[in-house]
Amino acid sequence: MKIKRIEHVGVVVRDVDASRRLWEDCFGIKLGGVEQIAGRPNKLALYPVGESMVELLAGVTPDSKFTRMCDEGKAGINHICFEVENIDEALAELKAKRVPLLDQVPRIGHAGCRIAFLDPAGTEGCLIELAELPAESGHHA
Repeated sequence: MKIKRIEHVGVVVRDVDASRRLWEDCFGIKLGGVEQIAGRPNKLALYPVGESMVELLAGVTPDSKFTRMCDEGKAGINHICFEVENIDEALAELKAKRVPLLDQVPRIGHAGCRIAFLDPAGTEGCLIELAELPAESGHHA
């Protein structure tokens, strides 16, 4: 498996728009974009920092996973995402090494990336996402 870089670090926040003050006004980081993936009850904001990004994640409904996390006091750093060259090969390699996966096959994530999550039970409690960026993507790289 070829890990190319840390693609992003996911941070759960209560409200993406309210959190923009910290990231833009206090830290001076320019917003890369805001996205809401169709059919998912969350909204995200991407902040490019060097070759990586900070991804803010917030629920948009009272029963969404990220809203519940904030209500339970579990906001903050949620996961680390590695960009991989080939996600199908990476998942096959991890399966062969008996690393438990939350996603057996890739799904579509932000900016059209193909993503999959590893089970924290097999990664010392760390939620790890793998992402393969679309070849024709204008996505931050």
